[in-house]
Amino acid sequence: VEIATEDGITGWGEAFGPPELTAPVVAWLAPLVIGQDAMAREAIWQALYNRLRDHGQRGLVVEAISAIDIALWDIAGKALGLPVYRLLGGPLRMEVEAYATGFYRRERDDHLRYLVEEAEQRRAEGFATLKLKTGWGLKQDIALTRGFRAAIGPDCGLLVDCNHAYDAPAAIAFGNAVADCDIGWFEEPVPPEDIAGYLEVKARQPIPVAGGEASFARWGFLESITRRSVDILQPDVAACGGISELKKIADMANAFGMRVNPHVWGTGVTLAASLHLLAVIPDNPPGLFPRPPLLELDRSPHPVRDAVTSMPPVSATGRVRVPEAPGLGVQVDRDALARFKA
Repeated sequence: VEIATEDGITGWGEAFGPPELTAPVVAWLAPLVIGQDAMAREAIWQALYNRLRDHGQRGLVVEAISAIDIALWDIAGKALGLPVYRLLGGPLRMEVEAYATGFYRRERDDHLRYLVEEAEQRRAEGFATLKLKTGWGLKQDIALTRGFRAAIGPDCGLLVDCNHAYDAPAAIAFGNAVADCDIGWFEEPVPPEDIAGYLEVKARQPIPVAGGEASFARWGFLESITRRSVDILQPDVAACGGISELKKIADMANAFGMRVNPHVWGTGVTLAASLHLLAVIPDNPPGLFPRPPLLELDRSPHPVRDAVTSMPPVSATGRVRVPEAPGLGVQVDRDALARFKA
């Protein structure tokens, strides 16, 4: 989503949802934004949310608001000559450790073999932690996870994401079956609506539970936070309400002693917005040897993502610097946009 001001400043945002569904919502909201003060991000956010409150407290409407909000932060940074993290209060860190996600299913039968090949490639790139996709059936997932852990060795960090493929009994069985595989977190074990299921999974298997990419705005996270249904909260800046709302959600979670590790999937726009937030999200707990939040970085080839935006380089130790240019600090290739639009 592109927003331009009357004095020629352009801001870019991005929505997590399918473009054929989110674009009409953005178009419906656009007349409510045009002509407003571009620096009045909070007032605009409230106006957009309240206008569709009866119909859009989650999902596509909040995803569309997210894109508009991100673009307004980009404009504000460019107008003031400051990176977004400075507008958010200044950085706690300027470099973030990334974990490699991807590891998608392919149309081959030798699943473990090609996943291990991908793991070797990511390790050679410097990544110390990998996230494995599961959700293909309980027995198959247990065997795949155990085989993957054995192949990558004990010194590589391992996260597991099943994209809410299980119900609570299956998730509990999986967690207990792979408990000795030293898994950093078990992501989206059950559907996002099933808070009671999250609590059951959290109580009856030992792996830390993560979730939140399919929750929206502070009110959508309220029950998860107050009932502590997850150990690690994962709001997505392009889905949960934008930079403005993710910061509020992170502050709420911090007051309850809950770790926040944003979900990230999209182009360089979402990635840059996430990096600015990761610069300011506090360590939890803030001890002498803190555990900073990680950056999710999808390393699978993606022709649209890789063409339309600049992507920050990854260091040999798997770390990514927060952009320091004004605004989001991301460049959009208009020629590529036009090519894909055609």
